[in-house]
Amino acid sequence: MAEHRLLTAEREQKILELLGQSRVMTVAGLSEALAVSEATVRRDLQSMHERKLLQRVRGGAAFQGLTRQEPLFADKEEQQTEAKRRIALKALELVDDHDVVYLDGGSTVLALARLLEGRQGLTVVTNSMMAAAELMNSRHRLILVGGEFRARSRTLVGPLTAPVIQSLNVDKAFMGTIGFSIPDGMTTTDPSEAFTKEQILKRATQVVLLVDSSKLGVPSFARSGTIGDIDVLVTNRISEQMLRDVDSLGVRVILAGE
Repeated sequence: MAEHRLLTAEREQKILELLGQSRVMTVAGLSEALAVSEATVRRDLQSMHERKLLQRVRGGAAFQGLTRQEPLFADKEEQQTEAKRRIALKALELVDDHDVVYLDGGSTVLALARLLEGRQGLTVVTNSMMAAAELMNSRHRLILVGGEFRARSRTLVGPLTAPVIQSLNVDKAFMGTIGFSIPDGMTTTDPSEAFTKEQILKRATQVVLLVDSSKLGVPSFARSGTIGDIDVLVTNRISEQMLRDVDSLGVRVILAGE
């Protein structure tokens, strides 16, 4: 049987995974690992550099690093908009009438919040001010967790969120993330936000991670949950290798394709 040729998205995912392990790789090394020409690797690296997914260096590429700045929420909403819409539509299929759901911060989870009018009698718990604003005039019951306001993500975070979260049980927690990788799990840029995410993981019967492909294989600063905390991963694209790895760890993957 002919060997599978990687699509551009799959090559990019593999490049990020390789850089996550080695930090710096040459064009020749990537060419060999991906079984493609060096010219193809150079085109991929240049495109990914322009999208700030990696650092282009002489003769190769370097891992972008964990100190990259998290975009403002308004900027995040403008990135990967079609992918986020498709992911949200798939996630909506997991929401049943009368569920108790948790909505995390993030623009992909916000896209789901905008679709919840199609369900009946939900109880929605959230730390997202954006999701709360979207649902404040809905028919659903809305509970805010309280806590310190984080302007960049427009969420309520930190130890003050714990008393409310620890007193609740939710059927399904829909989580966002800044980065996701097999060894590091879910990661974010802010420890206080990571703290709040970890609190809700302990109170949810099912955890659903909504993540577009640009964040796969790219860890961030603070761990906010291991892969063992995740039951379902909804994404628009994933490399075959990561799909196999995630599946072997018992995580159901739902693809929100074209």
